[in-house]
Amino acid sequence: MQVLGLRKKLQALILLRPLTSAFTPAPAIRPFPEYSPKKVSSIRDAHLVQDLTTALKQQPHHHLSSLLAVLSPFAHSFRADHLLWALPSLCSDLPLVLSLLRWFRSLKRPRHHHHYHRYLAEAIAISAHLAFTNHQPHLTRQLFHQGLDLLSPQGHFIEHVIYTYKHWCSHPSVFDLLFHAFVDRGSLDQAQALFHHLLTYGILISTDACNALLARLPLDQMLAIFSKFSESSDLQWNTKSYNIVIHGLCRFGKVDDARKMLVHMERKSVGICPDAISYSTLMDGFCSIGQLDDALNLFEGMSAKGLKPNPFTYNSVMSLLCKNGRVTEARKVLMGMVSGRVAPDAVVYTTLIHGFCKIGDLFSAYNLLDEMRKTRLLPDTVTYTALINGLCLHGKTDEAEHLLGEMHAKGLSPDVVTYTSLIDGFCKQGRMKDAFKIHNRMLENGLEPNVVTYTALSDGLCKHGELDTANELLHEMCGKGLPLNVCTYNSFINGLCKSGNIDQALKITRDMEAAGISPDVYTYTTLIDTYCKMGEIDRAHNLLEEMLDKGIQPTIVTFNVLMNGFCLSRMVEEGRRLLDWMIEKDIAPNSTTYNSLIKQYSMQKNMKGATEIFRKMCSRSLNQGAVPDENTYNILIKGHCKSRNMKEAWYLHAEMVSKGFRLGEDGYNVLIIGLLKKKRFSDARKLLHEMTEAGLAPEQEIYNTLMDHDSKEGDFDQVLGLCDELVEECPVLKSGTDK
Repeated sequence: MQVLGLRKKLQALILLRPLTSAFTPAPAIRPFPEYSPKKVSSIRDAHLVQDLTTALKQQPHHHLSSLLAVLSPFAHSFRADHLLWALPSLCSDLPLVLSLLRWFRSLKRPRHHHHYHRYLAEAIAISAHLAFTNHQPHLTRQLFHQGLDLLSPQGHFIEHVIYTYKHWCSHPSVFDLLFHAFVDRGSLDQAQALFHHLLTYGILISTDACNALLARLPLDQMLAIFSKFSESSDLQWNTKSYNIVIHGLCRFGKVDDARKMLVHMERKSVGICPDAISYSTLMDGFCSIGQLDDALNLFEGMSAKGLKPNPFTYNSVMSLLCKNGRVTEARKVLMGMVSGRVAPDAVVYTTLIHGFCKIGDLFSAYNLLDEMRKTRLLPDTVTYTALINGLCLHGKTDEAEHLLGEMHAKGLSPDVVTYTSLIDGFCKQGRMKDAFKIHNRMLENGLEPNVVTYTALSDGLCKHGELDTANELLHEMCGKGLPLNVCTYNSFINGLCKSGNIDQALKITRDMEAAGISPDVYTYTTLIDTYCKMGEIDRAHNLLEEMLDKGIQPTIVTFNVLMNGFCLSRMVEEGRRLLDWMIEKDIAPNSTTYNSLIKQYSMQKNMKGATEIFRKMCSRSLNQGAVPDENTYNILIKGHCKSRNMKEAWYLHAEMVSKGFRLGEDGYNVLIIGLLKKKRFSDARKLLHEMTEAGLAPEQEIYNTLMDHDSKEGDFDQVLGLCDELVEECPVLKSGTDK
C-alpha cells in the first residue's frame, strides 16, 4: 500500500494542476499587527532604565568585565519589562543590546512567572530583528533558536516575532531564518505549520528555505509537501528542489520514478532545466541498483546537452563499470574526464586502481598510481589498501607487505581493513606465522581486530588442520564481545569437514542455529561435499532437501558437489537424473556438471553414454553457456582411446585444437599409444613431437614401440634419432611403472 501511495503522489506531481484550482478564491491577507511597546509604569522605573542605558552607552569598549561592572548595581531591581523599555534606546548599538540580553538571562530570577517568559520572548524577537537589519543572518538564526528554546510554547514565540516585525524589521526574508531554525531543530511539522501561517500575512517562505525542509523529510512526506506547497501558494520549486526529490527517490531504489521527475523537468512548460547534479544523482541511482546501461545512456545524454559531469558522477560510472569487470571501459571514462578538463580526484583514481587489482591487472594499477602522483594527488590509506588487497588476491603477499611498510614511511596509518587484507593473504598461502606477525603489529598500533580479521585467521588455521588453535581464537573473539558471523562458523565447519570430523561439523551447525545465525548455502554445500566424498549420498541428499525446505537456494556449486558424489559412488544414472532435473527446473548446468558425468561414463567405458551427455552439452551451449572446455575434450579423448575408438578420438583432437585447446600429458600419452596400436605411426610421431615441444613427458612405451617398429623396417637412422631424443628427454621421461 505504501508503494502505491508513493506512486500516486508522484503522478500528482507530474500532472498539471486541475483547472478548478485556478478559480479558487485566494484567502484574505491579514495585516501585521502594530507594535505598541509597554509604557513605563512609574517614574522610578523610567529613571532606572535611563540610568542603565546611559551608563552602557558611555562605555568606550564593550568589554565583558567593564559591562558587568556597569550593570552590577542594577541587578537587584532589574526586571524583564525593564529589558523591553531599554531596547529602543540601545537599538542602534547591536552589541550593547546582545550584551544586555545575555546579562539579564544570567540573573537569577523567578522564571516560573508568565510575564518573565513573555517579556523575554519579545526581547529575543526584537534582538533577532535588529541582528537581521544589521546584516547578520547567522546571529539572527541563533537568536531564533534561543527564542524557541524558551519554556513557553513555541507558538507564543512565533507570535512575538510577528508582533514585533512591522516596527523592528519589515523585511520578509527574516521569516526564512525563523523557518530554517525550525528545520535545524528537526521540528519539521512546526516548520510546515509556520509556512501556512505566514501565508495568511502574505509572506511566502523562499524556495531555498523550503528546500532545506524538503531535504529533511521522509520520502512520502517529501512528495506530499512538494505537491502541497506549490498548490497552496505561489511557491515555485527550482532545480535544487527537483534534485532533492530525485535523490530521495533514488535513495529508496525508486529510480524509474526519479527518471520520470527528470523527464518532467525537461518539459518546456515546467521551465526548469536539469543541471549536472540532476543527471549525476539519477546516474548514481542507476549505478546503485546495477543498471549500468541506463547510467551510461544518461552519461552520454549529459554530454549531448553540454552539461559537464562532476568527479562524483564520473566516479559513480567508473565504480559500476569496475564492479561489472569492465575496467578497460572505466579507464576510457577517466581519459574522457581528463580531456573534458575535469580534474580527477584521489577517489576516482582509487576506484580504478581497485578495479584493476580485482581483475589481476596489477601493471595497470601501478601505472594509475604513477599517473596519480604526477598530478600531485597523494595516495591515501584507501588507495594503498586497494593495492595491498589486489596483491594479496593474486598471491603477491611479500610485495603487499612492502607496501605496508611504505605506508608507514609516508606517515599514513593503515586501518583494520589494510591489515586484514594482508593477514588474509598470508592465511590463504598457509603462512600462518607471517599472518600472526601482521596481527601482532596491528595490535601494537592500537587497532583491534574485527570479525573479518578473526575469520581470516580462523579459516587459515582450519585449512591447515590447526583446529584447536582456531577454536581458541574463536573463544578469544567471543571474549572481546565480537559476535561470530556465518563466515566465521563456515571456516570452522570447513576445517572440521576437511579433517574428517563431520559429526563435530554438524554439531557446530546446530550451535550456529541456536545462536540465531542461519547456515547459508556455503555451510550446506560444505557438509554435502563431505558426505558425498564419504559415499554417504543419502545423507547428502537429505541435507539438500533441508536446504530447500528452509528456502536456501542451492548454487551450481552445490549441484556440482552432489553430481560429483553420485559419480564417485558410481551412481551414474542418478547423476544423469539430477542433470535432467536441473534442466527441467531451468537451473543451468556448467561445464563442471557435464564433465563429472562424462568422466564417469568414460571410466565405465560407456562411451555411448558419454557421447550423449557431450551432445546434450553442445546443443545447449548456444543459449545456456555450458560450453565444452579443455577438460571436456581431454576426458572424452582418453575415454575413446581406452575403448579403442581411435577415429572418434582423432576427430575430437582436431576439434579441440581448432578451438585453441591443448591435450594434457595423460591425453597425449593415451592418444599416441592408441594410434600406435592402430599402426598409425605417422600421426603418432606428429603428436609425439607436439608433446615434447610442449615440455610434457612421453611414456617409455611410446619410444619402445616406435624403435621396435623402425628396427623391423630397417630404418636404423630413425632408431638412432629416437635414441638421441630419448636421452635428451630423459629428465621428463615417464615410465609406465612410474606412472
